[in-house]
Amino acid sequence: RDTANLIRVLKELRDLGNTVVVVEHDEMMMREADHIIDMGPLASHLGGEVIAEGNYDDIIHNEQSLTGRYLNGSLKIESQKSARKWNRSVIVEGARQHNLKDITVEFPLNVLCVVSGVSGSGKTTLVKQILYPALRKMKGEFGDKVGYHKAITGDIESIGQIEMIDQNPIGKSSRSNPVTYIKAYDAIRDLFAKQPLSKMRGFQPKHFSFNVDGGRCDTCKGEGEQVVEMQFLADVHLTCESCGGKRFKEEILDVKFKDQSVFDVLNMGVDEAIDFFTDSDKDAYAISKAIQPLSDVGLGYVKLGQSSDTLSGGEAQRVKLASFLGKGRSGSKVLFIFDEPTTGLHFHDIQKLLRSFHALIEQGHSIIVIEHNTDVIRNADWLIDLGPEAGTGGGSLVYAGKPSGILKISDSHTARFLA
Repeated sequence: RDTANLIRVLKELRDLGNTVVVVEHDEMMMREADHIIDMGPLASHLGGEVIAEGNYDDIIHNEQSLTGRYLNGSLKIESQKSARKWNRSVIVEGARQHNLKDITVEFPLNVLCVVSGVSGSGKTTLVKQILYPALRKMKGEFGDKVGYHKAITGDIESIGQIEMIDQNPIGKSSRSNPVTYIKAYDAIRDLFAKQPLSKMRGFQPKHFSFNVDGGRCDTCKGEGEQVVEMQFLADVHLTCESCGGKRFKEEILDVKFKDQSVFDVLNMGVDEAIDFFTDSDKDAYAISKAIQPLSDVGLGYVKLGQSSDTLSGGEAQRVKLASFLGKGRSGSKVLFIFDEPTTGLHFHDIQKLLRSFHALIEQGHSIIVIEHNTDVIRNADWLIDLGPEAGTGGGSLVYAGKPSGILKISDSHTARFLA
């Protein structure tokens, strides 16, 4: 319903003589567009071309367009065959922060639980302002002030930790990148330190780090560029003259594994690096396994050494998700909370995101997602729908149960769009 209202406003702007350009993946928005430009074929350095353009019918009949194939039904986001059963839960009793009307809501554990409802219905208040900070406080962690509620009860002791996976950047330093965040770079540095030339020259793993002195370029301190501060203008970024943007000293770049230096490896896309390390010895194969989760969450196109400040919010969120996928079945069971993780994602990426969710649940974790996307809602094991309207007209529990059951609820706007 929110999307339909937005489309109406955009059309009013157009009818007043304005030109409206929208960057969007939403099917409803594409159906209503006068002209669509579809970029691709894939993402990042594997994209950058206009694959198709025209109206909605032109896109769905273009066989080269990945978007078109999802829109015409030849490719589909898979739905679960049956919802998982659950026997543990956490219950928020008497929630009355902002517009919440003294509601009691049960959140099942070890399943994919989706919280839906129109914008302003109370989803974020319930999950991010009551459930999340209250659980953190009960675990002895510091957090934001907890919203008004009566109590949190249920199987709280079965939750080892609570993680809010948001779209904030993954690191404060421009030297942070996907491969350092998921802790796979240590193995890459060890591999290069084991090469014959490294042993001859006495290089240790630390020499292949751009975070400490030793092997990194002394001029740019491993940044690959130098920043010239302009007092009243934007800073100017210049490629480092000493290393030519390669971040390391020349003698470090002389060390090769399968004819590739550490700079060459950091410049590889994730999928390219997985292939590169797979057909090698056990140390290299372990690296390919360590970076596989990045590909599993749909980031196969991202370069291993890509600076974190060039990643979008959605990409940063998926790097965080990959770091947990890579840990496997750890003893501590985690409750993950996601706030609209499909924002900015193509159908193809949503498919990969859902597979990652299911993989985390198979590892014994629990997931709560605040979401409007109908494909994610259909894939839920348990659906909590708030509303029925926004603001003072919302704040009530409209439905809780398996997604298929909401179709019988006449008050639910979510039901109308799932039908």
